[in-house]
Amino acid sequence: MSASQQVRADEARTEKPRSTNPLSKFSVQIVIGLIAGIALGFAAAAIGQVDNQPNWLTTTLGEIGSAYVGLLRLLVVPLVFTAVISSIARLREVTNAARLAVQTLVWFAITAAASVILGILIGIVSGPWLTAGVSGDAAAEPGRVGSWTAFLTGLIPSNFLGLQVGLRGTAETGFTASADFNVLQIIVLAIAFGIAALKIGDKAAGFIGFTESALAVVQKVLWWVIRLAPIGTAALIGKAIATYGWSSLASLGVFVIAIYVGLVLVWAIVYPAILRLNGLSVAQFYKNVWPVITLGFVTRSSIGVLPVTQEVTERNLGVPRSYASFAVPLGATTKMDGCAA
Repeated sequence: MSASQQVRADEARTEKPRSTNPLSKFSVQIVIGLIAGIALGFAAAAIGQVDNQPNWLTTTLGEIGSAYVGLLRLLVVPLVFTAVISSIARLREVTNAARLAVQTLVWFAITAAASVILGILIGIVSGPWLTAGVSGDAAAEPGRVGSWTAFLTGLIPSNFLGLQVGLRGTAETGFTASADFNVLQIIVLAIAFGIAALKIGDKAAGFIGFTESALAVVQKVLWWVIRLAPIGTAALIGKAIATYGWSSLASLGVFVIAIYVGLVLVWAIVYPAILRLNGLSVAQFYKNVWPVITLGFVTRSSIGVLPVTQEVTERNLGVPRSYASFAVPLGATTKMDGCAA
């Protein structure tokens, strides 16, 4: 895009009137979906079972919720695969690429380790409340524990993208085929493809261009799915309340509180400590990245806000595009400190 085209695009975004309708805000729609889900869950619980089977409302909520989760799972494989390849391939535009890549991965590991430690500590503290309603049988020790060697060998895909197809069900109820995947295997394979593209050089230009185009297309489809989040939230919350009852969800409330405590600790302690260690202003940093924080909070998707993260990283933080194009997609797919906490 030329400079004049960029100016016209910026002017168009500036001149576009903002809607004053509060219902048009995505965050408000999420809250409405949450409230609607609670109401529908209580209604389904009040109807009760019909002939020892879930009633029509519970069934409908379950089907809608499953469909929404299915749409999200459908996009995981192409998103992770294309994002990781694109980010590694863009290292060709970065000066001192190897050193920067190593430093990036080291800082990713440091923040992730800090988040994991916080998560373990919070889990220990909140454990008595989380297990208050669990029976002794359900809380028994697992039958087997995986080894480190099994974990390492499990990183090697058995087929392209590590996709697995299995059968579920019994002879009486019938069998259904279901596909599953291992995200770590997808990341390992994508890293291999990205490094290979770097080594090949100009001959891989077509492959890299196709991958980046595919990533842009998948991101757009993902945003459409995210826009359905209010409906998916209502269905999933409603199904949970109808199935387990409000009293059984008490420990889930403790779990949610524990998650947000972990997020706050990462947000208010881990990141400020790293920023100060590198001589950066904490207040200025959070001011610059606030658009990403707010959008990520309501969408719950690192990949979904990837375009905004990329723009904020370059425009507000002043990170060169060549490096941001590597670090941002890789971080959105592999560095999720909130999940770790």
